[in-house]
Amino acid sequence: MALKSFVLIIAILAVVTSISHASDPSPLQDFCVAVNDSMTTVFVNGKVCKDPKVVTANDFFKSA
Repeated sequence: MALKSFVLIIAILAVVTSISHASDPSPLQDFCVAVNDSMTTVFVNGKVCKDPKVVTANDFFKSA
C-alpha cells in the first residue's frame, strides 16, 4: 500500500512540475548607462540613460 501511495505522489509531482512555468513576460531594462548629453538619452524607469541600442562594452569599463 505504501508503494502505491509513493508512486502516486511521484506521478502527481511529475505532472504538476511539467506544466509549471517561470517566466517574466515584460522584464524591465537590466542596465542604465548614465550620459551627460541630453540629445542621446532615453528615459527608462525614471532614469536618464543612454539608448540601449547604442551601448557598447566600453561604456561599462571606462575608468574615472
